[in-house]
Amino acid sequence: MREFDYQRAHDVSGALALLDTEPEARFLGGGTNLVDLMKSGVERPVRLVDVSELPLDHVEVTEDGGLRIGATVTNSDLAAHPEVRRRYPALAQAVLAGASGQLRNMATVGGNLLQRTRCAYFTDVTKACNKRVPGSGCPAIEGEHHNHAILGASEHCAATHPSDMGVALTAFDAVVSYETADRPGGAPSGGEVPLADFYLPVGDSPHRETVLPPGALITGVTLPPAPVAVHSRYRKVRERASYAFAIGSIAAALDVHDGVVGEVRLAFGAVASRPWRSREAERVLTGAPADAESFAAAAVAELAAAKPLPHNAYKVDLMRNLVVAVLTELTEEAVR
Repeated sequence: MREFDYQRAHDVSGALALLDTEPEARFLGGGTNLVDLMKSGVERPVRLVDVSELPLDHVEVTEDGGLRIGATVTNSDLAAHPEVRRRYPALAQAVLAGASGQLRNMATVGGNLLQRTRCAYFTDVTKACNKRVPGSGCPAIEGEHHNHAILGASEHCAATHPSDMGVALTAFDAVVSYETADRPGGAPSGGEVPLADFYLPVGDSPHRETVLPPGALITGVTLPPAPVAVHSRYRKVRERASYAFAIGSIAAALDVHDGVVGEVRLAFGAVASRPWRSREAERVLTGAPADAESFAAAAVAELAAAKPLPHNAYKVDLMRNLVVAVLTELTEEAVR
C-alpha cells in the first residue's frame, strides 16, 4: 500500500479545507470500500481526511413528515432507527440485506452512496478496465459478466452498482445534500441533487460516476414524506445466503384501493450502473388492477429496454418474477 497522510476533521469546513489543499486526497468514513481498494492498489490517495467524527450522525423527522439522515450515520444505526422502520420499512430491510453486521457497524450513509460501481476486473489491477484506466477496454463484455448490467450499460462498462440502501432511497425520491469549499475563500457552499440524478450514465466515460463537483462532501440525505412507503418491502436475491452482492433486487411500495393500484414505487438493484428507478413500470401500474397479470405487464414494460449480455439474460426473468412476487405480497397485506 502506498504511504499516505492521515488527518481527522472535526467540522465540515475543516474537512473541505483539508481536501482542497491536496487534489489526491480522499474523504474517509467507515472505510469499508475505500480501504479495500487501497489494499488492492486501485485507490492510491496521498491523504485521507477522516470525516467519521463530523456532527452528521443524526436521523431527524422533518417538519413535513419526511426524514433527514446525516452522512455519518452508520448503516446499523439507520436500520435500527424506529422512524426509519416505521415510515420506510423497505429502507431498513435494504440496509440489513447489505454486507455483514460488522461492516454495517462501520459503514456510513454517505460512504455507501459513494462506493465504487465495480466488478472483478475493476479490482484486479492486472486487468484492463475503463473505470480504472479510461480507454483501456472492458474485458467483462467478452469475459465474465453473469452478474453485470442489463439496463443502461454501454460497450465501455457493464458493472453494476452494489448499494442495497441506494435502491430503497431511489424508490422514495431521496435528495442528496453536499457542500464544497468556496474557492475564493470564505464559508463552504452547498447544493442538493435528487438521488435519481446523482449517478451519471455510463456512456463513454464510466470512470466519472456522480455529478458531485470535485472536492464535494456529502452531508446528508433527505427523504420527502411518502405515505405509500409505510407499505413497502425490499427483496434481494444473491448467490449465497449472506454477505454477497445482489444478482437482482427490488424496493417496492404499493397503495391499493378496491383492487386498483393507487400509487406505486419501484426501484431495481444489480441491473445497472446505478440504482434503477422503474418509471415505466410505475406508469403502467398506476390505475391498473392489483393482480399478477398487471404486475407482470409492468415488469415487461420496464425491462423492454434491457440489453443483456450472453451470460446474464437470466436477470430479465429474475426481475420480472421479483416484481410479481413482491407486489403480490404487498397487495395481500393491504387487503387483510
